[in-house]
Amino acid sequence: MASERDPSASRPLSELVEELLDHEGPLPIVAAGDPVLRRPAEPFADQLDPRLLTRFVAALRATMHAAPGVGLAAPQVGVPLRIAVIEDPAPVSEEVRVARGRVPQPFRALVNPSYEGVGAGRAVFFEGCLSVPGWQAVVARHAEVRLTALDERGRAIDEVFTGWPARIVQHETDHLDGVLYLDRAELRSLSSNQAMAERWMQPTPAEAAAALGFVLPD
Repeated sequence: MASERDPSASRPLSELVEELLDHEGPLPIVAAGDPVLRRPAEPFADQLDPRLLTRFVAALRATMHAAPGVGLAAPQVGVPLRIAVIEDPAPVSEEVRVARGRVPQPFRALVNPSYEGVGAGRAVFFEGCLSVPGWQAVVARHAEVRLTALDERGRAIDEVFTGWPARIVQHETDHLDGVLYLDRAELRSLSSNQAMAERWMQPTPAEAAAALGFVLPD
């Protein structure tokens, strides 16, 4: 039996997207606890015609900007399709840029993305999620990944990302597999945004690890 929170189970996804786009302004972001965030998204196979796909990608981008965030996956607006957008102007200090490898990233739409780690390097930093508002936690991720995907025009993407861009790619692609960043987090590091602002704005989480009693993953 289809649940009330799973409209895509009983009607075409194109209708769901058209309904979302009928409303003005940013799309509503789904919060943790909604089943759409915990199921693997459906591979994109022309469920949306080219015009509708273009409109949907534009709406995802506008919603990401308004949140604000540096990435957004379709399930985060209730659409279980393997589509995500990323973009990061990286307005950070030089100290943070060096520590985290956070450099500007142009806008990209990712259709049917997947990634694999490159090498054994790991990067450990706090991260947050628009679907888990108000909280951040330390997550160890691949320091370098190879991403394969299509863009919104069907052109192939095969690119290696490092530093913070690699983190964004992993975070958003994980959403399409029903994985939230908390599934990979060191839960003793879980901190409110207020605590982050008051205590843990250092470029690395070393001080937080010492004070909160967790070991930074290798």
